[in-house]
Amino acid sequence: MTLDQAGLFILTLAMAILAPGPAIIAATQTAFARGREAALPYGLGLAVGASLWCLFALLGLTVLFSLVPAIFIALKVLGGLYLLWFAWRLWRDAPEPMPDAASGRRSFWGGIALNLSNPKPALFYSAVILSIFPGQLGHGAQAAIYGVALATELSLYASVVLVMSLPFMRARYAAAKLWIDRVASGLMAALGLSLIIRH
Repeated sequence: MTLDQAGLFILTLAMAILAPGPAIIAATQTAFARGREAALPYGLGLAVGASLWCLFALLGLTVLFSLVPAIFIALKVLGGLYLLWFAWRLWRDAPEPMPDAASGRRSFWGGIALNLSNPKPALFYSAVILSIFPGQLGHGAQAAIYGVALATELSLYASVVLVMSLPFMRARYAAAKLWIDRVASGLMAALGLSLIIRH
């Protein structure tokens, strides 16, 4: 891996991570609602879950998807249903007051589960890896690519959570919690439906 390849890989991942999607919406809303202590483990779980799709792409999961498209479709439908359930809970709890940060229900493992609910990143990682790192990849190169992906995911999710959980950000969220949670719920539901409907 050259420095140019690593830089391009990190930049591409950063743009994808920070684009509005289920994971970044969940990380932001959790940081607003529950504060740093509860949101940071959740954000790190989101990062690890996202990085696992890189690992799966390196191990050939996207080849399996192309050989047996029904597996990919089934994973998309299940992931979409999970996102709809997540959106419904967010909508239902929107009128409730801000929870105590210590009572966070979203855990490290919950973050992994949310990011594994959407199999599209496996295709994204596969396309990015093939375009930036053409040719046969040995085990050392695969390990280096996964290490860069994991470090990028961890640093960006942690940064988002830490910024969004600052007291003045949480105070602004508290003033408009109902509407912020309802918008986040709507976006999450739309993303879940798009996973189910689009093939």
